Amino acid sequence: MSFPLEVLKNTRKSLKKTLETLSLEQLNKTPEGHKNNIIWNIGHVLVTEQLLAYRLSGLPTMVSEEIIEKYKKGTAPAGDVSQNEVDDIKNLLEPTIEKTVKDYAKGAFVNFKEYTVSTTGNTLKNIEDALEFILFHEGMHMGIIMSLKKLV
Repeated sequence: MSFPLEVLKNTRKSLKKTLETLSLEQLNKTPEGHKNNIIWNIGHVLVTEQLLAYRLSGLPTMVSEEIIEKYKKGTAPAGDVSQNEVDDIKNLLEPTIEKTVKDYAKGAFVNFKEYTVSTTGNTLKNIEDALEFILFHEGMHMGIIMSLKKLV
């Protein structure tokens, strides 16, 4: 397994623990001066990994279009999410990365469509580039989540 995938698996465990230890109110709270909350950040990293690895490779995602539309780049919380939605996200965090690990080992990501990310301006040319960016992206949002935890 590549190192980025190993780190992503551990990051997802940490995000899952955050969902298990904070209340629904804490997950939904958007602190003053911030534009999103903890559950949005976790949903966003889940969706972004699926879009960058799977959609750019022309493969189906494990995440519904409804979740993708709610948490993709450019979105913000549109109101409180239910415990059922939190549970849905929690139950997708680890299986999505486990599937990515298996699919990467099988060489499934062969038809990767180049994509330039807005965050850094870098162009992802293949799945390896995408995985390295996904790792950076999830680390960035993990830092945001850690800061938000102090405010909720």
